[in-house]
Amino acid sequence: MDSTVSIDKENSLLRKDPVKMIKQGFEWLRRRELIMLIAAASVFAALWAFLELADEVNEQETMEIDKMILIALRNPADYSDPLGPGWIEEMFRDFTALGSFGVLVLITVATCVYLLLLNRGRTALFAIAAISGGWLVSHSLKIAYDRSRPDLVPHEAIVYTASFPSGHAMMSAVTYLTLAALLSRAISPWRLKVFFLASALFLTILVGASRVYLGVHWPTDVVAGWTLGAAWAGLCWLIERWLQQKGVVEPAPQLLSADETLPRRSGR
Repeated sequence: MDSTVSIDKENSLLRKDPVKMIKQGFEWLRRRELIMLIAAASVFAALWAFLELADEVNEQETMEIDKMILIALRNPADYSDPLGPGWIEEMFRDFTALGSFGVLVLITVATCVYLLLLNRGRTALFAIAAISGGWLVSHSLKIAYDRSRPDLVPHEAIVYTASFPSGHAMMSAVTYLTLAALLSRAISPWRLKVFFLASALFLTILVGASRVYLGVHWPTDVVAGWTLGAAWAGLCWLIERWLQQKGVVEPAPQLLSADETLPRRSGR
């Protein structure tokens, strides 16, 4: 009973003292393994890269390289014709759909159902909250920066929103990388962890590249979407690890060492 009162009192003090809360957060990071510190540093680095790039875009200092890359992907004799045969253009339209709102919702729902089948309902709820939060950040930044779409070449896909950052690139990173990180924490075989993370990274790059090829985004829009999306996914991964430590989210399964085997049923 006394311990419960003590914990409640400590939590109340933390709410009143944000500095102490921040210090405890850094102390928690320090006690975790090296990968946690690397992940935290990567999140800050990606966020810094986004802010630096956003500053360059605001000052129009990236326009020359943006134009050069867009033109390089077009037929020099006809800017309305992307490089390559017609089937390549159609294939890139298919690739860009992998970052569309509808497809990402379906993939998120399917992954959450899979997590529910693994009896990881709280992890599924966290995934929905993390991806929804990423969408709100992406949409808010588009309104804030309000960058015009490229008018240098004809668009090969219908667009509705502002250009910076690329919503497809950012939400692909947010969705695929976050889901891959959560799935990798829900399973034990390391080969599956690598597969999930590598597939998420590949799909994120593919979607972003397709937006530039189709002429609907400046290259810097896509790079900004990648960096901010990766930062968001990394932050969500760190938060999920912290929630697992607190018992709010289901713990990760224990890995078996090389000399350990699963117990066998004794048959008679």
